[in-house]
Amino acid sequence: MMETVVKNLAILFYFIMACCFFVQWLGFFIDDKEMNSVQRYLSMVILAVATILWPLIVPLAYLELLKFHKKHKQVIDLLISLSDAKLCDE
Repeated sequence: MMETVVKNLAILFYFIMACCFFVQWLGFFIDDKEMNSVQRYLSMVILAVATILWPLIVPLAYLELLKFHKKHKQVIDLLISLSDAKLCDE
């Protein structure tokens, strides 16, 4: 009984997260006005695959984000310090 409940909760969590990611990523694709029809079609295929495989895609995307931040850390820190300085001046 308990095993079934846990399994059903895991499946429910998977589908809720998949829906959340799908809606978010669909918004990104819709906002991109520079795509032609072929690129839009391929983007929808990628969106479908990424939605199904989100437990793999999200950690990989996060690792890419960390790598980007590490590579551009000095520029990011400079922009943050400029932003903080501008807020202090106001």
